[in-house]
Amino acid sequence: MCCFPSHCRSMRRTMLVMQLLRGAVEHAGSSSRCGVEPLISAVRGISSSSQQFSNFGRTHPSSCTDTDHPKVLITGGLGQLGVGLAKLLRRRFGKNNVILSDIRKPPNHVYHNGPFIFSDILDYKNLREIVVNNNISWLVHYSAVLSAVGESNVTLAKEVNITGLHNILDIATEHGLRVFVPSTIGAFGPSSPRDPTPDLCVQRPQTIYGVSKVHAELMGEYYHHRYGLDFRCLRYPGIISADSQPGGGTTDYAVQIFHAAVKTGCFECNLRSDTRLPMMYIDDCLRATLEILEAPADTLVRRTYNINAMSFTPHDLIQEIQKVLPDLKVTYNVDPVRQAIADGWPMALEDSAARRDWGWKHEYDLQELVQTMLTHITTGNQLAQAY
Repeated sequence: MCCFPSHCRSMRRTMLVMQLLRGAVEHAGSSSRCGVEPLISAVRGISSSSQQFSNFGRTHPSSCTDTDHPKVLITGGLGQLGVGLAKLLRRRFGKNNVILSDIRKPPNHVYHNGPFIFSDILDYKNLREIVVNNNISWLVHYSAVLSAVGESNVTLAKEVNITGLHNILDIATEHGLRVFVPSTIGAFGPSSPRDPTPDLCVQRPQTIYGVSKVHAELMGEYYHHRYGLDFRCLRYPGIISADSQPGGGTTDYAVQIFHAAVKTGCFECNLRSDTRLPMMYIDDCLRATLEILEAPADTLVRRTYNINAMSFTPHDLIQEIQKVLPDLKVTYNVDPVRQAIADGWPMALEDSAARRDWGWKHEYDLQELVQTMLTHITTGNQLAQAY
């Protein structure tokens, strides 16, 4: 069922959002927002990951000292998280010390906000030259093909998520980099404990995305123990943001519903109303990433950590949004592929190790999430109409 609200009704919704939320959100507009899981941020091409380097063994000391700012490269930087993380890191380490990279042309505002270069993670030589020529000391690897998209193109997912990862790990080991690779709730499967899911348990995912992320976790830990690579990894929940469009992930509905609520007042959900999944607002996600990157190595008991913030169902989210927009109408048209994926994922992540070892603490719960998202989207729409 499709709704076509009039201009007056749209204005009424906008005014209602602003009236109810004015002054309620302390965090609105404080930083750049991005999206739910990273987009496809690598290229179809011939990988040269088989290229070997000499003296492959213990890593060399990092090129930055404790008093120096790191030089950071972010791959897959035009996905959901890269631009926001670059903004956060540039505020901390300086504009020119953080290089954003991707295989796509960036928007003008991204291009002018700091260094941006072309980087294809399947091109070993190109990636190695970037690391050497820019004296990179930290590498954040966001390039990935996501869960729903990966199931429709397994070959691409294997190339990007596995071959690309091998290139990253080899180059990071050769040049003594600190490397961050995100993992996901998708790294668990139907045989994992689901509520909550601990850091260490059975992992038997049933998607190529999940399989590739388990592979990344284990390879990174192996390189750490075998070669001394400073590998760090967080299992992200579904990430929610107002600024970028979803990129083919199973948790996309939790971003799309906010835009639909403000723009049309109607939303069609592709998951069952009782599908409970762990979620996190992007500001918490980016802060957690910075915190794990900066954590002293001797505080990290493990190299891969769960992080958690909130868990909710589509029904929970709709009820919270309707407190602000009571006219929101929701129908359900369940996508069997996405529903099957979600049914094998955790309902909540157990993250006591992250809270104990390096002080992780989330700030946004469901109520704060809804207030912030609606305010941000409404304000953004008003600014766009003004121009």
